[in-house]
Amino acid sequence: MPEPELSVQLYSVREPLETDLDGTLERLAALGFRKVEAFDFVRRAPELAASLRRAGLAAPTAHAPLVTDVLRYGGGEHPAPTHDEVFDAAAELDVRLVIDPMVSPERWASADEVRRTAELLNRASAAAKTRGLAVGYHNHSQEFHHSFDGVTAYELFVSELEDDVVLELDAYWAQVGKQDVPALVARLGERVRAIHVKDGSVDVDPFLPGSDGPVDLAQVPAGQGAVPLAEILDAAPHLQYAIVEYDAYAGDIFEGLAGTVAFLVERGIR
Repeated sequence: MPEPELSVQLYSVREPLETDLDGTLERLAALGFRKVEAFDFVRRAPELAASLRRAGLAAPTAHAPLVTDVLRYGGGEHPAPTHDEVFDAAAELDVRLVIDPMVSPERWASADEVRRTAELLNRASAAAKTRGLAVGYHNHSQEFHHSFDGVTAYELFVSELEDDVVLELDAYWAQVGKQDVPALVARLGERVRAIHVKDGSVDVDPFLPGSDGPVDLAQVPAGQGAVPLAEILDAAPHLQYAIVEYDAYAGDIFEGLAGTVAFLVERGIR
């Protein structure tokens, strides 16, 4: 199998991206990235597509809500974009894989709700296929908080998905969710087509009930934290994208990204 392609989730640089789109993308290209993973792209698809072209970058994957009707941010509730709006914007960016980035913690506490969420993603997949697109799911830790008959909510969810729905495993959040992540990746097999390469302390879980307020995730460059990333990557022979991401970084974010790029380049991922 060929080595997976190096990419970066643009959420990592969300603050500089808002103030200097072209400059931020150029700095990512200078770090060696040729691929990025877009987020919040529906509202700005033409602008983002043009800036990506100028920087010589492509966005084969992107995050957008697919199974949630209402988004909560900025202290309010906002309607999620429709599937047509998401897929139209994805086509403008030449995205091939649209990934739902998060389903709220309360939806993983009931087996019936887990199955319903899987069915909604299966429907999104069917709609995407008519547009020549694929869909997937990205986890945090809440998918591992509950188990049903000895099976985590996450693996129950996966068992209900159609074969063409892929997984983007966030290695850091799965580790925060107390998983043996290399073993999990091995069980999931060919479904794991993308991994968020992320490291840090795994002692704090902000998605547990009662975990209100900001927390220090202490995320660090790959290989410097508690996540066994080398073993995780070795367990994923069908991986297509190794995607660098930080939810937060205490130092210069571009230096943090460079540290993880160096880790991946040493493994032949570039």
